[in-house]
Amino acid sequence: MSSRGQSGQAGQPARAAPAARHLVLDELSGGIVERLDSATAAFVNSSGLAKASPMGMGLYRIEPVGKVGSVRTSTLQLDVRPKDRLGLSRLLFLLGYAGEQGFRPDSVAAAEDRELWSALAESLAQLAERALGRGVLQGYLTVDESLRTVKGRIRISDQISRRPGMLVPLEVSYDEFTEDIAENRVLRAALERMGQVPRVRPEVLSRLRQLKGKLDAVTRLPAGAPPPPWTPSRKNVRYHAVLRLAELILRKASAEAGEGKQQTAAFVVDMEQVFVDFVGTALREAMAAYPGEMRLQYNALLSEAVRDSDRLSVRPDAVHLLGGRPVVVYDAKYKAAADLGASLTADHYQMLAYCTALKVPTAWLVYAGAGEVKLRRILNTDIDVVEFPLDLSRPPSEILAAIGDLARQSWGEVVRAAR
Repeated sequence: MSSRGQSGQAGQPARAAPAARHLVLDELSGGIVERLDSATAAFVNSSGLAKASPMGMGLYRIEPVGKVGSVRTSTLQLDVRPKDRLGLSRLLFLLGYAGEQGFRPDSVAAAEDRELWSALAESLAQLAERALGRGVLQGYLTVDESLRTVKGRIRISDQISRRPGMLVPLEVSYDEFTEDIAENRVLRAALERMGQVPRVRPEVLSRLRQLKGKLDAVTRLPAGAPPPPWTPSRKNVRYHAVLRLAELILRKASAEAGEGKQQTAAFVVDMEQVFVDFVGTALREAMAAYPGEMRLQYNALLSEAVRDSDRLSVRPDAVHLLGGRPVVVYDAKYKAAADLGASLTADHYQMLAYCTALKVPTAWLVYAGAGEVKLRRILNTDIDVVEFPLDLSRPPSEILAAIGDLARQSWGEVVRAAR
């Protein structure tokens, strides 16, 4: 009697799992209609990447909601790509620089791939192999323990409060040379997370598991716990690149893989916020070469009122001050009004309000995109609004060079206005 199981008829090869559907949206597109099961639709909605609205008979309208990234289940991958089709390397550069002033263009490397999850997994594997090639990094970890013998130093206050009048056990602290340090905990957590992403290529998944195996002696981070802080130094320099990528994965990517649960993964990024943070961080660094100080997310009053609750305020992305007085204002727009089918007038109204509230003659409107610098003189005022495009498709070094040009030109306007 023949028997049947999941692998089909005895003696025949098992059927391959059906390929997941791969849907791609542009972040400025109007959406698409697709057939989804309710669990997948619920995950898409909960991820924050897109909105899946039921239309009946199993059909859903899937629309972008201002975020970019990718969500993946065992049956579907949905990508929402940034405008101008930015690659993963450029996206990781912007994310990394926005998160840390002084972030070098080469701090995060990424394998380019049409598919985000493959690129992330391959990049993490390559950088981890390079970092662990000379063995697992070790360092000193301060350990607090209760012992019957003296080791390290006695914590007198803890001894008195916890064990008044007792000689043993002793509350002691000592430094242990170990692999169980913050750098390895961050790396292990990122390897585990990427290993839970459904449909990672088997050869890459095997490499991730082998790499994680080298860190089995390292404490596993509890679910939902933030990655522990670590300090760049000469001792851990070979870990720098992989830890930058690992931290980005832990901040921006989620993955679940468990019994009774659908395997899911999400990497969701708010490009508007990333662009604002990047421009502010890079501009503050560039303007450090000139007198004064740069302040980000600067609050200023726009109107007077008897009650504080009735006052109107403005909050430009960046303001440079000289002697405590604003002299130039900047605002970053990842999605210009023109991208959304609207007139540029709304953006210029906003810049006019900034200049009026701060009593500065020039506002710099930094757009994500290619083009030429344009100066617009506002009629019946002494106010100029300068449109400054920032082409994010260029190499990181050229993007930072453009920010340097923005700093130089805007400071030049300050000097000319003071004459």
